[in-house]
Amino acid sequence: MAKYVRYQKGSAVAYGILDGAAVREIRGDLFGAREETGVTHPLGGVELLYPCEPSKILAVGRNYKSHLGDRQQPERPEMFYKPVSALQHPGGPVVIPQDAANVHFEGEMVIVIGPRGTIFGVTCGNDVSERDWQNGPRKDLQWWRAKGADTFAPLGPAIVTGLDYGDLMLETRMNGEVVQKQSTADLTFDCEAIVSWVSRWVTLVPGDVIYTGTPGSTRAMRPGDVVEVEIEGIGVLRNPVAQRPTPL
Repeated sequence: MAKYVRYQKGSAVAYGILDGAAVREIRGDLFGAREETGVTHPLGGVELLYPCEPSKILAVGRNYKSHLGDRQQPERPEMFYKPVSALQHPGGPVVIPQDAANVHFEGEMVIVIGPRGTIFGVTCGNDVSERDWQNGPRKDLQWWRAKGADTFAPLGPAIVTGLDYGDLMLETRMNGEVVQKQSTADLTFDCEAIVSWVSRWVTLVPGDVIYTGTPGSTRAMRPGDVVEVEIEGIGVLRNPVAQRPTPL
């Protein structure tokens, strides 16, 4: 098992291996030939960034049995896109846009694609969603802003390889209160099935990510809240919630 991070120190951005409270710098291609440089940084001395730079973000809807409620189980993975401009770093704020009144958290395990459409590893994600824009009486034709507004895709802190992706405990907390808790064993479509389905029509390249769905129920976030998504073996993705300032 290895934990890979992307970080910034000063003006330099690099990849590294997370080793306890230290980051061991690597050079080369995270998804190909790479090697350690011998440089080590204390974790507190670097700023963690979202751990890869995807060319595209896909996501699965209604993929946990506990999230379906009285809705019928899908016969296939129900996919949608989120723009890469929605990405947010670990620790960065989820910014509630003006006119948004019902913005929810969605703690999720996220697949990170490796070479030739393989699964390189997984990380934590928050598929932030504005429910009125998604499902309300004046909903948009597509979820371009409901799930794609800036900062609506927090990701990180680390990409972890070598785990049993089909049996990891996922827990979401808001202001310290546990609001979601479910094993990834409850997924209707597991990581392999999702990647296989998407790959039939869309070419997945190294660094692409797929949010795999959220368990249980969700609720609205407010400015000042703090949301944490923790997945067994990966770590904690922590993001405060803020309000976008009113334009002058």
